[in-house]
Amino acid sequence: MKYKMLVLDMDDTLLTDDHMISNENAAMLSKAQELGVYVILASGRPTPAMIAYAKELKLDNSYMISYNGAVITDLKEDKIIFEQTLTQEQIHELYDYSLKSKTHIITYLDGKIVSETDSEYIDIEKNITGLEHNKVASFKNEVKSAAIKCILLEEPSYLKEVEKDLRAAMPHLSVCMSKPFFLEVAQNGIDKGASIKFLAERLNIHQSEIIAVGNAGNDLTMIQYAGLGVWVDNVDPELRDKGDVIVASNNDHGVAEVVRRFILN
Repeated sequence: MKYKMLVLDMDDTLLTDDHMISNENAAMLSKAQELGVYVILASGRPTPAMIAYAKELKLDNSYMISYNGAVITDLKEDKIIFEQTLTQEQIHELYDYSLKSKTHIITYLDGKIVSETDSEYIDIEKNITGLEHNKVASFKNEVKSAAIKCILLEEPSYLKEVEKDLRAAMPHLSVCMSKPFFLEVAQNGIDKGASIKFLAERLNIHQSEIIAVGNAGNDLTMIQYAGLGVWVDNVDPELRDKGDVIVASNNDHGVAEVVRRFILN
């Protein structure tokens, strides 16, 4: 099988634990591109927190999926070709739910993380994205417009229970875990799998010609959609049997292994 598209989750998949692209991964991705394979970054990260990595990998003629699929950017034209937001009303509804469920909530406005509270988990998001944190007196007063997504944040075992409850309470929204302490919420129908399908149809690439690589719950839709769904070895344990292949971990150049095994051969 000749694969034409390689879709990569970033944190805990392409990136090492210290948020770097290993030399091994970078070298193999360069070889994949030389063969004409589209290398697509697909992350829960906001768009601005992905650009430097796309430039490092020289993905100038490719595309990028951010906010868990809610935004797709054409990097060659430097323009957004798809965007789907939550309404102000939905965000306010999620804020009310966060109070009831005793979770922290963030969204993104004007390139900043917005919240009413501080939390060690919000600090992690600040560290991952490099975005400024705008802590406000009133979340609802600050959020007067649509926004791309929200994240509910809390201790992992508790947040797992919240995930089940939120899915039941708001079946009209897209809900997934990106890290054990990040419960991501986007508009209905928004996920990485749907965005890959959108791109594949635009580029006339069959789903059998796509490899997707991930590690977490927000990657599951793209792992299931792709012709070859690959987990890195540090995948969440409950997901291990839901892909086609498991490769080395994010710290052991699993992405390079994917390119060597399935694209160069």
